[in-house]
Amino acid sequence: MKKLRLLLGLCVLFVVAVGGSAALAAKPGAGTCSGGSIAAGSYNGLTVTGNCTFAGGTVTINGNLKVAAGAILNDHAASSATVHVTGNVLVGQGAVLGLGSYNSALPHDSATVDGNIIANHPLTLYLGGMTVHGNLVSHGGGDPGRNFPIKDDTIDGNVIIQGWSGLWMGVIRATVGGNVIVSNNVAADPSEVPGSDSTEVMTNTISGNLICHGNTPAAQVNPDDGGLPNTVGGRKIGQCAGL
Repeated sequence: MKKLRLLLGLCVLFVVAVGGSAALAAKPGAGTCSGGSIAAGSYNGLTVTGNCTFAGGTVTINGNLKVAAGAILNDHAASSATVHVTGNVLVGQGAVLGLGSYNSALPHDSATVDGNIIANHPLTLYLGGMTVHGNLVSHGGGDPGRNFPIKDDTIDGNVIIQGWSGLWMGVIRATVGGNVIVSNNVAADPSEVPGSDSTEVMTNTISGNLICHGNTPAAQVNPDDGGLPNTVGGRKIGQCAGL
């Protein structure tokens, strides 16, 4: 238990440290979207401050992609664009990020992030059919009417999702090179929201450890959704011990 608390504490520090330092690195000539469509092409960094959607085609962001507090980018991952971010993706408080296409087929190349995705108290993330070469870290946040789907992704580093509150969340069919930590998330109570099946952690291939702690409802494999047990190279700990 002491090791688990230490890991979770380090997660919070990682969010603050990475998010804080990268946010200062605005590059000259970086693009800004305050609302509407983001055209295909190359950008020297990109900051989203309103409600924006990728128009389609190929979008290359050389540097960091920042979704500012309260902003929305590609809600529900509703775009056919192929997106490549050479730096980090930073998601602010109350913001929404959508990347990828939810296409389960390999390679997961509908979006690629060469660095990390770091979210600090977001409303939610919609990430599907994409690749993250670094880590995926989300701390806090939530929205009672939204889901938090991490599906069909390749993530070379760690996946850490902690302290989110909303309708449903799941980490499903992901290939993860590091550890997966899902902790202290709160989703809809099935007795109050019929059909709710959170928190789903299933059909993942994880090279490191799988750690689930303090989630309500507890982490589960849902065979009604076609879920299968996780393949884990390290240990399965906490609520995920039997998953």
